[in-house]
Amino acid sequence: MANDPEINAPLSSYLLERRHHNNDAISEAENSLAGENSPIEQVALTVAVSDDPSLPSFTFRTWILGTLACVLLSFLNQFFGFRREPLSVTAISAQIAVVPAGHLMAAVVTRRVFMKGTKWEFTLNPGKFNVKEHVVITIFASSGAASVYAIYFVSAVKVFYRKELTVLAGLLVVITTQVLGFGWAGIFRRYLVEPATMWWPQNLVQVSLFRYGAHYQLHICLKC
Repeated sequence: MANDPEINAPLSSYLLERRHHNNDAISEAENSLAGENSPIEQVALTVAVSDDPSLPSFTFRTWILGTLACVLLSFLNQFFGFRREPLSVTAISAQIAVVPAGHLMAAVVTRRVFMKGTKWEFTLNPGKFNVKEHVVITIFASSGAASVYAIYFVSAVKVFYRKELTVLAGLLVVITTQVLGFGWAGIFRRYLVEPATMWWPQNLVQVSLFRYGAHYQLHICLKC
């Protein structure tokens, strides 16, 4: 019965059809990834085109460490920026420093689930410190590490023109320029960020550290 041609023919046809279907699906996936990948070799070797949607990004650790990194770098760079020999602390410093802090919080903070069974259910510790949290924290730090040019306008008005500005006026000037900058960045994102042909060499260093540096080395150390 196993050699019956009436049975084997439909079975062979079905298997052949499934094989072609799987090959087509694989080809479509490869073409999709190839379309998303950058034609620039350095970017293609460094930046991943895949994603793990199961990893959380905006967690309790993200907000605590990100806010601390943003405030600290903002204060340090602005405070030392007026010195004759200014000290500049880059976001890479925070990118490296938050890795042990994130893993420490993952080991210490409670994993208790609050408001369980409701739509407001949340936990302060969703599990291991992951690369998505690391990236978001570094973005926080980068926002704080960048100089706020409007501060120099406020300082020039006070120092050179001997005019007094209220705290509210100075704050509005600073916030206006910052929001304007982020707005222009959002408008031109589809032209300067999203295309695979656009690349920013300075950011490749940080991406390499995200993928192959901090998490991998710490994982090896923890295993040892």
